[in-house]
Amino acid sequence: MVDTTKLQLPLIAADQAQKHVPVNESLLRLDTLVQMAVMDRDLTVPPGNPADGDAYIPASGATGAWLGWDLNIAVYSGGAWEKLAPRAGWLAWTEDEAQALIFDGADWKSLADALGLITRSAATTVSKGAAGSANAIVSAEELLSGLSGPSVDTTITIPNRAIVFGVSTRTVTEVTGASSYDCGLAGETSKFGGSLGVAAGSINAGVIGPQAFYADTPIRLTANGSDFTGGAVRVAIHYFLPTVPQS
Repeated sequence: MVDTTKLQLPLIAADQAQKHVPVNESLLRLDTLVQMAVMDRDLTVPPGNPADGDAYIPASGATGAWLGWDLNIAVYSGGAWEKLAPRAGWLAWTEDEAQALIFDGADWKSLADALGLITRSAATTVSKGAAGSANAIVSAEELLSGLSGPSVDTTITIPNRAIVFGVSTRTVTEVTGASSYDCGLAGETSKFGGSLGVAAGSINAGVIGPQAFYADTPIRLTANGSDFTGGAVRVAIHYFLPTVPQS
């Protein structure tokens, strides 16, 4: 039986007996390939109880019914697994990652990587050189809850070699004990804002002239008036981070 070049749909021969067989097979393949969605691309062993129509991209080193099917499309149909070999340009939505993939002829890549798109995330690479040098814009967040004592430091830090644009805060739960608080660093306690509000919903965007840091540096909240006895504040560090060439 001869298949079409791109979608591998079986053609009907002139003297074809039971013509419904290749027609139905073509329809089933189209049902997988058109608006294609796969459930996972990290498995090397077929799942135990697949439903009819479930599709996967077997990972490298696949075994069992998927042996030798690495990076192909495996679709469960009629009680058995069927392999569909992708062509360059095929698109698939991967359900567990909630992102679009594109096959470049050798591997499946995220649509953002394949097309050089900028994706929205906590750390976004906005440019990248051929040798691996890169520039990232980062927003790192932490909720400091159960505030206690004269000051509290974040566990997230301004990374070594980062250029900081600012640190923002939101009082999530009313701060008790202190009449207000400062946001800054050890030795510069109000660098990103002083006398900030203790009421829930109080916010501050503590922007500064961009400043480079040369050691990992935590953010410090300092109580004013009296020590902290409770409350929660969300802290966000906004910075630029370069990556050196990798080769």
